Amino acid sequence: MNKPETKTRIEKLKKEINHHRYLYHVLDKQEISEAALDSLKHELYILEQEYPEFITPDSPTQRIGGAPLDKFEKVVHKVRQWSFNDAFDEQEILDFDNRIRKVLVDLGENLPASLDYTAELKIDGLHVVLTYEKGVLKNGATRGDGKVGENVTQNLKTIESIPLKLNRDVSVIVEGEVFMSKDVFDKLNKDREERGEALFANPRNAAAGAIRQLNPQVAKERKLGCFIYDLSAAEDISLPATQAEELELLDELGFRVNKNWKYIKSVEEVSAFHKYWQEHKEEENYWIDGVVLKLNSRKWQEMAGHTGKAPRWAIAYKFPAEQVTTVVEDIRIQIGRTGALTPVAHLRPVSVAGSTVSRSTLHNQDEIERLDVRIGDTVVIQKAGDIIPEVVSVVKGLRSGKEKEFTMPEKCPFCDSTVVRREGEVAYYCPSKNCFAVELRKLSHAVSKKAFNIEGLGPNKVKHLAEEGLISDLADIFELKKGDLEILDRFGEKSADNLLKSIEKGREISLARFVYALGIRHVGEEMAIVLAKYYNTLQKIEKASKEELEVVEDIGPKVAESIFEYFADEENLELIEKLLKAGVEIREDGKVSRKLDGLSFVLTGSLGKFSREEAKELIRKSGGQMHSSVTKNTDYVIAGENPGSKLEKAEELGVKIIEEKEFLDLVG
Repeated sequence: MNKPETKTRIEKLKKEINHHRYLYHVLDKQEISEAALDSLKHELYILEQEYPEFITPDSPTQRIGGAPLDKFEKVVHKVRQWSFNDAFDEQEILDFDNRIRKVLVDLGENLPASLDYTAELKIDGLHVVLTYEKGVLKNGATRGDGKVGENVTQNLKTIESIPLKLNRDVSVIVEGEVFMSKDVFDKLNKDREERGEALFANPRNAAAGAIRQLNPQVAKERKLGCFIYDLSAAEDISLPATQAEELELLDELGFRVNKNWKYIKSVEEVSAFHKYWQEHKEEENYWIDGVVLKLNSRKWQEMAGHTGKAPRWAIAYKFPAEQVTTVVEDIRIQIGRTGALTPVAHLRPVSVAGSTVSRSTLHNQDEIERLDVRIGDTVVIQKAGDIIPEVVSVVKGLRSGKEKEFTMPEKCPFCDSTVVRREGEVAYYCPSKNCFAVELRKLSHAVSKKAFNIEGLGPNKVKHLAEEGLISDLADIFELKKGDLEILDRFGEKSADNLLKSIEKGREISLARFVYALGIRHVGEEMAIVLAKYYNTLQKIEKASKEELEVVEDIGPKVAESIFEYFADEENLELIEKLLKAGVEIREDGKVSRKLDGLSFVLTGSLGKFSREEAKELIRKSGGQMHSSVTKNTDYVIAGENPGSKLEKAEELGVKIIEEKEFLDLVG
């Protein structure tokens, strides 16, 4: 922006900010979130720093916080640390409950009509792990990557709510959240402002920064607090049978337990608890960003187990997502492997929910019209956890008149074909089977890790080979020769050899991976596994009618039609035939033996002869079942090098532990 445009923007920002401040502070109303309003103030602050002559005495400012340090020795956790999966609405909570019920029923449990839970406040702080031996605090650590954290014992000892000695001489490992109260945070920032220092953005950053200071005096001065909510391991004492009893025991041991938890008899009750605390969270002297729902029964917790990163038996029901404002600098079209055209907003980069965002999908033309978003608009965006950022609304009061409306193109931007909109769908598609951009997406999908897994053949190299005329479909990749590659830029003799070795390795592929690699609409990784298990051979899938496909579990009419149409297309069948002639060998996914029928396995550590995925596939093919966590119903734990906490759990429950050689003997 030039100087006159900047002045106009500043005036509009001040007017818009004053409007929302008046609504919030005088009329007790709110059109945008406080976070989004803070984002507008921040933009104003930046512009005023560039042009200080436009600053007025009543102009609002944005305060910026500092970053934490990381200079401590590492601590290997005795108990694996997990993070929670997030939910953002009532339906996701009901889905969570249904998933738990399915897991437990599949494991043979006879369940009541409703599962009971505890609902606990999710404190916005820093996760810590405390280890006590015979009642005395031995060490404290941060979560880190879940396996290894930082030793911050001396800093944690300055927190008076963390007992140095428990009420009972027991050895336990507990988990909790370190936080800074709102009062202390406000005073801290006030003092920093008077000293001319940068302000902290929020209490969590201030607390984390204090815990990661090398000088414990810093943590002491910040008067941190700590709530303990989990007893993850214990000696000399039995672990409670329920989460509710666990919280009561933690309180008896002398820990500070947040009193605002509730025992609920069914998942439906959590919505009222969540709504209450969303409305009353400001009444507490600490920051709350949601509610954690935990299955009450420890036995069922252990049976439900964990996914790769989170417990299946708990979930964080978050409050509304963090929001900020930014400017839509452009709207461009992105194309997928099915030919779907998606409008994507290119944003002025902005930090939201802990990461810098510069793109946001606008989904389709209907969504653009609903939002009335235009190129040049100031928009409110939100990003919750790991989900893709989305545009929530447009701040129309900041429009200058230069904004441009966007409509979906009539022609495909990549091949100039006339786009179509299928009946009953909101998306526009490029119908051309020869669209270069679609073919590139298909090829990149087919060689990806979950499909043919051809290492060294990323999207850029796929594009390079296609532009040079060496590949036009997936089968061409398996026809490549060393001489084809060596003459190309970016391909020396070594890189050509490495790629050809990877292609050769990829020729043999499981049926599930092959089906996934085909890029059939609505068929993702899990659906491909379902098809492979049900039909066992590619020929049976090819010949299946729509009615037969609908009989398969998890396949509805829409997916069945998509699968049927794919294999009814002669060009697709010709591609499959061409792949087979090029030397691709499909391993049928039927059982190779029945030696492991009825046996359940858990893997821990790294194996020598197999990758984890290969070992899992062999177990399934031999009739066994794979599980992610150890329970009393587990038959074998296969222990490789550097095993994790699952090994300790197996020893505790008396589950048989075998090494890789014994596993191979079992499989035969």
